[in-house]
Order: sequence, then C-alpha cells, then structure tokens
Amino acid sequence: MGHVLIAALDIPKSADFYVLLGMREIVRNEGIAVLELRGGTHLVVAEGEPTESAPFDLMVDDLDATHGVWTSLGLAPSEIERGRIHDRFTVLDPAGTVVTVNSSHVVGVV
Repeated sequence: MGHVLIAALDIPKSADFYVLLGMREIVRNEGIAVLELRGGTHLVVAEGEPTESAPFDLMVDDLDATHGVWTSLGLAPSEIERGRIHDRFTVLDPAGTVVTVNSSHVVGVV
C-alpha cells in the first residue's frame, strides 16, 4: 500500500499526533502533511471533514507496551480488548477520529 488519506481540521496538530505515535515526517506545509509508517506507506493528512473512524488500522509489535506508553503520554487509549486473532484498543486523534490499534502476528524479522 502506498498512500492513505486522513482528513483533519488542524493539520499541524494532527501531524504532531501521528508523529508522536511513531510515524516519520516526510513533508509538512500549510495544506498537507505526509508521514511515513514502517514499511514505506505514507499517511497523508489533508484539510477536510474528519470521519468517525480512520480508513486504516495500525499494528504494533507489543500491544500492551504500546498501550502503556500511550497512556503515559496522555493519549487516553481505550481498554485493551482481547480477541481470537488480534488484541486491540482504540485512540482518538485530534480531529476526534477513532484509530484502531491491533496486535501484530507477523512472524520473524520485519
């Protein structure tokens, strides 16, 4: 996957949030921010009306540790839900969009 778009009312605030989550900033200007996820996919933050939930989910290697770090950063993640395939929690971005964070089941070095 190359690019995923998310709408934001305040591009700098939303970009800062996603950088805090661990994404690498590629480009930021008045009208857009491009952030890179591990593996090269770009999250494009553009001005627009936010959706209720993100058009993507995130996967992390250690869900419990990530939940703890994000809690300490004041991001107020939901409680972890334990599932058959993935465990998950959600967090709200600055635009109020729900972002789902899943445990990874990737095997081996990525």
